[in-house]
Parts: sequence; structure tokens; C-alpha cells
Amino acid sequence: MANFDAFEHKMTAAGMGDAPIRAFRRNYDALLRNETGMIPEEDIAPASDLTSFEDVAAAGPADLGLLGQAVVIKLNGGLGTSMGLQAPKCLLPIREGVNFLDLMVRQVLDLRERSGTHVRLLLMNSFSTSRETLHHLAHCGAPDSAGLSDPAQVELMQNQIPKIDAATLAPAVWPADPDLEWCPPGHGDLYPALVGSGWLDRLLGEGIRYAFVSNSDNLGASLDPALLGHFAASGAPFLMEVTRRTAADRKGGHLARRKSDGRFVLREVAQCPDADLAAFQDIERHRYFNTNSLWLRLDLLKAQLTADAGVLPLPMIRNRKTVDPRDKTSPAVIQLETAMGAAIECFAGAAAIAVPRSRFAPVKSTADLLALRSDAYQIHADGQVRLHPDRHGVPPVITLCDNYKLVDQLDALGVPSLLHCRSLTVTSAAHFPPGTVLEGDVTWSGTCQSPA
Repeated sequence: MANFDAFEHKMTAAGMGDAPIRAFRRNYDALLRNETGMIPEEDIAPASDLTSFEDVAAAGPADLGLLGQAVVIKLNGGLGTSMGLQAPKCLLPIREGVNFLDLMVRQVLDLRERSGTHVRLLLMNSFSTSRETLHHLAHCGAPDSAGLSDPAQVELMQNQIPKIDAATLAPAVWPADPDLEWCPPGHGDLYPALVGSGWLDRLLGEGIRYAFVSNSDNLGASLDPALLGHFAASGAPFLMEVTRRTAADRKGGHLARRKSDGRFVLREVAQCPDADLAAFQDIERHRYFNTNSLWLRLDLLKAQLTADAGVLPLPMIRNRKTVDPRDKTSPAVIQLETAMGAAIECFAGAAAIAVPRSRFAPVKSTADLLALRSDAYQIHADGQVRLHPDRHGVPPVITLCDNYKLVDQLDALGVPSLLHCRSLTVTSAAHFPPGTVLEGDVTWSGTCQSPA
């Protein structure tokens, strides 16, 4: 049985600091103890009686002065390989000349202009996304005074952790491509990355107390001044944005309360005993899921880290893969991850707020991208992305066949008008010329002809 020394030596040699090493060690020890992380239904109660976004918005105008104490942190480590991309997902065009990153910049610059304060933007990049993301920032047209072209002002680097040989539990070795001996630690790495990089102390030293954190591919997530005001007034250390589950979300995780101490917890399907699966999938019982948009009180985060000996006790997620993901005959490995939202159970007084689905618009597939490229969505000058008012808050339901699973294939499909389309199903090769209007429920098979 391997001990941890080999991992510590490997991480130190690669330039990893104390914070990520301690976080990885905690998860490795949990692996050795064979922790399952199971959360039985009898141990939890449904989350209920949550404050709603609508209640907060109705409370009155927000205090824009608080924006000077806020930082926007975007998780930006992904390449979008599931859609055939080899570049940072944030550089994926939504409209002509506009990508995800451009919208983030617009949003932050708008907040600065409205408040007269310097709202910070931090991008949590990975080694895969750093170079191209920073290059785009340097050429995106933002004024030099914005400080967005300086890596020292805008980048928070994600850590790397060793893959674990499944047979020996020692560090995986793959001389054919040593880079494949490493893997990302999941977005729970936010906390050790903030500490180890020095950014947590740096932000606090600048008088920044509040962080809004979200995925860079969630185009509905933005720093809302009213939500910031609510969070600041609440005194809570941690606030999670959740939204109602639908039938399509039955297999996804949900928010609940732990009966033993009343704290919120997240339960994923891998943490649900088989006997409780029906309750897990009951969207009327467990109504809310995590949008992965979080609000953090940075001073209270530092205090909690101190109380937890520098490492938040996040549940460990165990993934079994092969060391070369493209070669299923290569040695089996274990990759350990944590999720940043799971930190809700680490804080006494952590809270959740029910937000509309409009604040959850992730681009996980080409179907999501087609909807966003269509007139069903509007892109405002301030970088906000919203469903067209005529949609009444309901996005079109789009199903694409395998012909259109990759971005370059989607480009060949074309972008029809979906403003009044409830659902679109494309079952075979198709093409929608400019001016094509789809309404109601549409199933398309074959090639679309130019409209008359």
C-alpha cells in the first residue's frame, strides 16, 4: 500500500503549494478509508421555505456602493471537448464577434460604470485555458485602464493533482505522455486555489468581502446588485443559488437539510443508496438543485479555513478512468475530485435562495448553443443574456441527432428563428437557410428549403 510521501514529492516538484497538497491528502486519506459518502433519505429533510429572488428584487433599489467590495470569479478551466472544441470554451462564439468571455467583460465594465467602483474579475483558468484566454483578453477591446489584460490582475490558476494507480494506489506513471499523469481536482479546488495563490489575502487586503462565483459557460449567471445587497445584509457566510427541478433534472443532485444539525447539504445520485432512488428522483419532494452560482463572504471563508486546519472538509468524489482516456487498454486510475457547492455543509448559517431558471443558462451541448444563437434569446449591451420576453421565461426544448453534436456541424445546420418555437427535434441531416421561421412543436427530417 502506497503512503502519501510519493504524492507530496511529485506535487512539490511540480510547483504545487501547501494548500493543494493538504486538500489532496485529505481526499487520499478518505480513499484509503473507503469512504462512500452515502446520504440515506432518513438522514435528510427536503429543503423548503427558501427566500426567493423575486422577494429580493421587490425589496427596493440595490446599494451599488457594495459593488466596490465584490469580486466576480468565473470558473474557466474547460475546453469544451464534448462539443469538439480544442480551445477554451469561453471563446466559443454566440453571435458574430461575441463569445462568452466578451460578455463577462461587458458585464463587469457595466457594473464598474454604474457604481463608480472597481469591480474585480477573476478567471479561474486551467493550464489548458490560460494562454488563449489571456491572449483574447489582451485583444478584446477593453480599455487598458480596466486591468483585464494583465494576468497578475485577472488570473486565478486552478491546481493539478496526480492520478492514482488503481492497482497500487501509488501515483500513476505514464512515460508515453507524462502530462496524462495529472488531472484537474474539480471546482472544489476553488478554496485551496484562493489560499495557495495568495488571492484570498490579497482580496481581503483590498477591502473585498464578497465573491460571486459561477461557471463561465452559464450565461445566465451574473453579479446582481440586489442579490449582493441581500447577501451582505443576511450576514451569511455562504449563499447558494438554486432553482426548481424539472422532469429533465430527476437524475441530477438536489439540495436538502441534514436532520442531525439542520445544515444544508447537496446529495448527488452517487451518494444515494439504491433503496432511496425513488425519493431522490421525486422532484416534488426534493425541489431544488444547485446552479453552481455561489456567494462567499471572504472574511468568513478565511475564518472557516482556519477552524478546519486550512482545508474545508468537502466530500470526496471518486472517478474511475484509464490513465490515457483515449486508450481504454491503458492502466486504470482513480481521479479524486471535490465540488465547490458541497461547501454549503461546511458553514454554520449557510443559506440558499431560489432563483428563476433565467439565471441558469449553461451551454453544455450544441442544442444549448443553438438556442442561444437564435432569437429566443437577447444579448443586451451590458452583456446580459436573457430569454426574449415573448418566451415568458420558458426556453425552447431542442433535441439534435448525432449529425450535430459538434460545433462545426452545428454551423452547417444554420440558425432558424425559434422565438415562437416550443420544441425542435432534428432527426437527420438538415439545413435552415437564413430567414427560416419555426413555430410550435417542430420535428425535422431531411433538408429545409429556402422559405418562399
